Amino acid sequence: MDLLRKLEILADAAKYDASCASSGTDRRHSAGKTNGIGSTEGMGICHAYAPDGRCISLLKILLTNACIFDCAYCINRRSSNVQRARFSVDEIVQLTIGLYKRNCIEGLFLSSGIIRDPNYTMEQVIRVARRLREQEGFRGYIHLKTIPDADPVLLDQAGLYADRLSINVELPDETSLARLAPEKDAGGIRRSMGRMRLAIEDARDRRSRRFAPAGQSTQLIVGADATDDRRILSVAHTLYGSYGLRRVYYSAFSPIPDAAAALPLRPAPLLREHRLYQADWLLRFYGFALSDIITEPTGNLALTHDPKLAYAYAHPEAFPVDINRADKAWLLRIPGLGVKSATRVIAARRHRRLRLDDLARLGLAVRKLAPFIITADHFPRAGAIPRPSAPSRQPDLFQ
Repeated sequence: MDLLRKLEILADAAKYDASCASSGTDRRHSAGKTNGIGSTEGMGICHAYAPDGRCISLLKILLTNACIFDCAYCINRRSSNVQRARFSVDEIVQLTIGLYKRNCIEGLFLSSGIIRDPNYTMEQVIRVARRLREQEGFRGYIHLKTIPDADPVLLDQAGLYADRLSINVELPDETSLARLAPEKDAGGIRRSMGRMRLAIEDARDRRSRRFAPAGQSTQLIVGADATDDRRILSVAHTLYGSYGLRRVYYSAFSPIPDAAAALPLRPAPLLREHRLYQADWLLRFYGFALSDIITEPTGNLALTHDPKLAYAYAHPEAFPVDINRADKAWLLRIPGLGVKSATRVIAARRHRRLRLDDLARLGLAVRKLAPFIITADHFPRAGAIPRPSAPSRQPDLFQ
C-alpha cells in the first residue's frame, strides 16, 4: 500500500478523536465519501491550541487502525469491516517533517489502535516522538494519545517528548464502558491520569524537567449510551478537579458502518455537544457551580437556548442586574456578557454611571443585554424576563 493511501485511511480513522481539536463540524461519520486531506469534515489536518494560546495546525493520524480491542462504539474495533493500514515509524517521521517544512502543519497528533499489547503499541508511539525530537530536531507541537494499560515507565517516557498527553475516558458511565468496551478498565484509566498529573506537577515544581508542559486532556462520547448531560458534566467537573485536566472534550456520537446492535441508530445532535461545551465554559471560567447548570426533566441541557440563558429563566428574581453596581461574578451571569466584556464594563464605570449608549460604544450587544440589566437610563421591571415565543429561533445569548 502506498503512503498516500495509508494517509487517507489513517487520517480518516483519527477524525473521531476530539481530544486535540475543536469540534462541531458538519460531517464526521465514516459512511460515504470523505472530503480530502485537511478538511475539517474529513481527515488530515486539525486545529489545536498551544500552551501560549496560539491556534496551531496538526497532522492528525493513527499509527494503525488495527486493534485487538472490540469497543462497540469504535470504527476501528477488532470486528469492524474496515480496510486496515499501518504506518512505519519512518513513514510518520517523514510525513511530519515533510509537511512541516512545507508550512502545512506546526505539529503532530498521534494515536493508535492497540496492536499486540498496550506496551508494544506505546513503545511504537514513543519511538516516533523520540525520533522527531532527538534525531530530526523537531521543535513543533506533539500530542500523544497514551495507552492507559501500558507500563507507567512508558507513560513517563511519553511525557518527556510530548507537549500534551491524553487518555480518553470515552464513556462517562463505568457500567456502559464495561458493557460496550469490555477490554477497557475505568479504574486503570483513572490511575494513569493520576500518575500523569503527579508527573506534570513534579516537573513544574522542579523546573528542571520537561514533562507534557501543555498538560493532559480527555474525551467523553455523548449519546452512545443513556448517560444524561447532568451526569456528563459531573464527571467532567471531577476530572478537572481530581486530575488537573486542561480540557475535557465532548464528542457527539455518530453511527458507524456495521454498528453493534447495542448502539443508538441515530447520531447525537451536534447542538447537544455545543451546549455541553458552553456549560463546561461556565463551570471553568464564569464561576458557575454544577447546581447552577439547569437541565431539562430528562437531565439534558436545553437545545433551544444556552445554559446561561436557562439559568436566567430559572432565576427571574435575580434579574435585572444593575450593571453599574454588580460585582464581576454577577456581571458574568448576565446573558450576552462575556469575561472580556465584563472587564470593559468594570473599567468604564469607574468614570461615570453607564447608560445603554455607553454599552453600545463598548461594543456590547445592547439588544441582547437589555432585558437583563439596569443602567442609568434603563429600568426594566424586576423578574419580568421575556421568554421567547418560539425558543427554537431564539438567538444564542452565550458569550
